[in-house]
Amino acid sequence: MAKPKKSQSPAPDPPAAAQLPWRPPAPPLATALLISFAALLVRALVSVGPYSGQGTAPKFGDYEAQRHWMELTLHLPSSDWYRNTSANDLAYWGLDYPPLSAYQSWIHARLINASLPDAVALRSSRGFESHESKLLMRWTVLSSDLMVFFPAALWFVWTYMKDGLGDGVRRDGWMWLLAMVLINPCLVLIDHGHFQYNCISLGLTLGAIAGVLSRNELVAAALFSLAINHKQMSMYFAPAFFGHLLGKCMKRKYPIVEIMKLGFVVLGTFAIVWWPYLQSYEAAIQVISRLAPFERGIYEDYVANFWCSTSVLIKWKRLFAIKPLKLMSLSATIMAFLPSFIQQVKSPSNLGFLYSLLNSSFSFYLFSYQVHEKSILLPLLPASLLALHEPHLYGWLTYYALFSMYPLICRDQLLLQYIAVLGLFFLIYYSPGASYGKEVKISSRTKAVLSLPLLCSILLHIVYLQIEPPKRYPFLFDALIMFICFSQFVILSLYTNYKQWMLDVQPRSVGRKKDL
Repeated sequence: MAKPKKSQSPAPDPPAAAQLPWRPPAPPLATALLISFAALLVRALVSVGPYSGQGTAPKFGDYEAQRHWMELTLHLPSSDWYRNTSANDLAYWGLDYPPLSAYQSWIHARLINASLPDAVALRSSRGFESHESKLLMRWTVLSSDLMVFFPAALWFVWTYMKDGLGDGVRRDGWMWLLAMVLINPCLVLIDHGHFQYNCISLGLTLGAIAGVLSRNELVAAALFSLAINHKQMSMYFAPAFFGHLLGKCMKRKYPIVEIMKLGFVVLGTFAIVWWPYLQSYEAAIQVISRLAPFERGIYEDYVANFWCSTSVLIKWKRLFAIKPLKLMSLSATIMAFLPSFIQQVKSPSNLGFLYSLLNSSFSFYLFSYQVHEKSILLPLLPASLLALHEPHLYGWLTYYALFSMYPLICRDQLLLQYIAVLGLFFLIYYSPGASYGKEVKISSRTKAVLSLPLLCSILLHIVYLQIEPPKRYPFLFDALIMFICFSQFVILSLYTNYKQWMLDVQPRSVGRKKDL
């Protein structure tokens, strides 16, 4: 009698550590702490420099926005945080992040108020700048990074090596990976130079990713819900989380029960965070309207995504009203992340999940509505987690992501920090013994094609600073930077989507198993 054919199994994950020919060592605490201290020192040195909008009245920049939110949350009741009142002029840096971000501002405001009350005084503190206030504000970012992003990075690296995703890499590869995650030049410059708190939402997301990889799905659901409630841009990762967890649940014995457990955790977390605004329909709608400022247009500045890059040929803002643009953007975004989403529902795997996070966030960056140049931080997070599997990809993306923010960095007068952090990153990236899988055979023709945008970007670094653009085209160099970076982001996105789908057709490795 012929043996029945085995059904095709989904893309498996690497084996658990006990099944490997060698057991990946747990990251030694002393070494991990040393790398973390070095990453913290880099942040502290960058924070010595200027910040967004320093000394540029009347609206200053993101630094003033964060300080103003501290002022509002400290002195006004939560019901007035998102409403236009005599004490809260929404036209002047109105709060436009979810409630968890507002609570964070309130906590930091309490701490600053205890030392320097003038810095967060209601109304009179607008545009407040002093050396002491700068130190206090910088300290709030450093402490947030240290308490949220750093532990999440350590948890991820521990899980990555312990549970077998690090199969096939050197035993000390975790040190290089941890350095790549912690010393991300874009995140360091934006949070500790420009001045933001992306480390909190990205740290919560990273903790959720580690939770998924370590099979703590309920913890992951809670952490990712918190990430969304800190910055709505965390939704860039939602299709990947939803597709991967749905695919896992559908392959378990009681799928409905598993889905309901995750649903209860998500709804419960949202209910706790939003509780002050669930007392009335109007209050909730007021917050939601602040989180989706469609009136600002489909893009701002020269962001390297589809809408801005193609606006040279198609004047989207002139030809279409906001409503059709929203529909077009939504449709394009869904079409872009759908293949990655389907692959994870069909064949959930840990490695596929990391690729899906990258592909989903790329889709939102390239096609969603109201994207900022700083949003490239979101695709960079999963790319850093894939650094051992895709070192070329991560190095390439990091360079062009940083280059895409070059005009912003120059406006903030952070050029010295830009050069120093980029140089440090590639010093670690190409450090002796750190070439994990970087020996890839590339044809001379491919090298020539890849070298052309690289040479152009190096030339533009110099031209942007030394040459005045034509008066008729004052933003010519900004546009050229945007075109170069957009082309590279599209190529990398196509490549990572291909790599994710190829996981289904790769031969089954010895001892590999599904992670269900």
